[in-house]
This record gives sequence, C-alpha cells and structure tokens, in this order.
Amino acid sequence: MNNFMSSKPLSFPIPFEVQAPTCPVITDNSVLDAIGNTPLIRMHNIGKEYKNVDIYAKAEWKNAGGSVKSRPALKMIEDGEKSGRLTKDKTILDSTSGNTGIAYALIGKIKGYKVKLVMPANVCKERKGLMADFYGAEIVTSSPFEGSDGAIILAREIYEKDPDKYFMPDQYNNDSNWQAHYETTAQEIWKQTNNRVTHFLAGIGTGGTVMGTSRGLRDLNPDIKCYAVEPAESLHGLEGLKHMESSIVPGIYKEEELEGKISVPTEEAYDMVETLEKQEGILVGHSSAGALVGALKLAATIESGVIVTVFPDSCERCYVNFGQLKKNNENEPTHKIPKAD
Repeated sequence: MNNFMSSKPLSFPIPFEVQAPTCPVITDNSVLDAIGNTPLIRMHNIGKEYKNVDIYAKAEWKNAGGSVKSRPALKMIEDGEKSGRLTKDKTILDSTSGNTGIAYALIGKIKGYKVKLVMPANVCKERKGLMADFYGAEIVTSSPFEGSDGAIILAREIYEKDPDKYFMPDQYNNDSNWQAHYETTAQEIWKQTNNRVTHFLAGIGTGGTVMGTSRGLRDLNPDIKCYAVEPAESLHGLEGLKHMESSIVPGIYKEEELEGKISVPTEEAYDMVETLEKQEGILVGHSSAGALVGALKLAATIESGVIVTVFPDSCERCYVNFGQLKKNNENEPTHKIPKAD
C-alpha cells in the first residue's frame, strides 16, 4: 500500500514552518476598537539623498474605515452622544469628499444611526457604493464644479430646513475633529519615533489632522516645527485637499499657529504616486503622495531631523474623475492619472 494511504501515523515531526498557525481568539470587541494605533513607515529609498534626515509616514489606511478620517468621525459622533445632541431619532448629516463619509457611514451602521451625506457628484462610484450600498447611507450630490465648498453649502441648507431632524457634526468647524488627533495621532507619533520627531506636516482638508497633531506634538516638545501642505493651484487635482486662498477656510484651521505652508503642484503629486509604488512598494493616492512631496521639499531645507507626515488612505477604492483636468491630461501622454486616495 502506498505510504500516503497507510493508516499508520507519520513518524517524522512536521517542520515548524509548515505547521498551521495558532488561530487568534475571537473577541466581542467592536470594529471601532481598530481605529488608531496605525503603523509609522520609514521611507528607505525616497529621500535618501538627505543623509541626516529620516522621513516617516503614518499609514492611516490601517484604521477601521480605511482612512485618517475615522479618528475625528468617531470622536465627533461620540462627543455628540455625550452632549445629548445626537440621539437615536436623529440622522447624522455632513458634507464629505469621501473618506469622512465612509467613516460616518461605518460608525452609524455599528451604532444604529441613519446617515445622510452630501458630496460632489464627481466623487467616484466605488466610494458612493461603499457608503450607500454597503453601509446604508443616503447620498445627496452637489455640483461637481463647486467641489467640497458646494457640498458644505448644500449640507448647511438641508440642516437649516429641519434642524431637529439632524445631528450635523460640521467637520470643518468642530473642535472634536482636531482634538481626536491631539489625543491620538500626536501621542502615537511621539512614541513611535522615540521622542525624536523634529518636523511634522500634513495636508489641509478640514485642517483637523494638521492642527490637532501639531498642537499635541508641541505640547510634548515646543521645538517641533509644523507645516501644512496644500495644492499649489486653485484648480487642482488633489481631491480632499484645499487651496486655502480660493476655498472656504475651515473654522478649526489656524494658520498662524504653524511655521507655514508647503505648496505642492498637482503634477508632482501624480508622479510621486508611481515613485512610491516603485521605490517603496507603497500603494497610495495623490493626497498621500502630495504629503510626501511636501516632506521632501522640507527635507531639502534642513541639515538634519526626523520628519513625519500622514498618508490619509490607500489607493484601493477608486479612480478619481478629474473632469476637465482629466481630459487635458489624456491629451498629454506625458501626464498620468493616478489612483485616488
């Protein structure tokens, strides 16, 4: 009889490397417990020309909900519950360009709230599908030509027509937004760098990430230099980021508290998407790539230091429809349309 058909037990030990791993114990923890404590990734190849500068990025796509926005969304909702402003009979309403909406929809699903989200019509169908079809949120679209500002205005109009029906976190003006990063993101960066961080920068969307993290880090070390990253152009292709001079300035954004802003051209961010993939094996979209472009610009101005930035999410969800910008790029074969954050 063939040995493999024998009923006798095998006499040799199974090598360790082919043994089945021990399965983790299933717990009753909520998926919301998986928000925060994201990895800090060092750039090993990009920026190596700056011999005495280390560049790191927070991998925020590791949050439940898939982005940095899960942190403030959870805090805004839970602070609303604590204050009594959010009750089970109310619908969570806010404007979003995608990531915050996904976080609201996920958290609402788990906590049992209805969610209504206002976003530009050109937000990709994959994101809309995740919010609506998977998490059950109601989607209202605003003009694609007005960007996030148009969604903000429309969301306010909906709220003002029936304020008793809605809980509107208003992420652009809610202190719980930046406080989420003060309490978590800053503390994580401080510990993960062994207190070595010297410079911090992040893109401006609502301003919550850059303001909260900067305040938290400076309370730990007042000498840390903090910067905001914004698109260089008023008409840009970096979805989720704001060009401040041409946008509604979020109430929580206080530019005077920062060392300054670093402007990133859209084209440079597009190119960095591919560079990150090829040189670091990291798949991110244009806002994350733009943050790294900003970090490199900063690295070129200092002799030594530890720079930390934030990669808001990965590029897995969709390709962004850039409208006219996309048409222009398709006519220019040297331009690339990157995957979206």
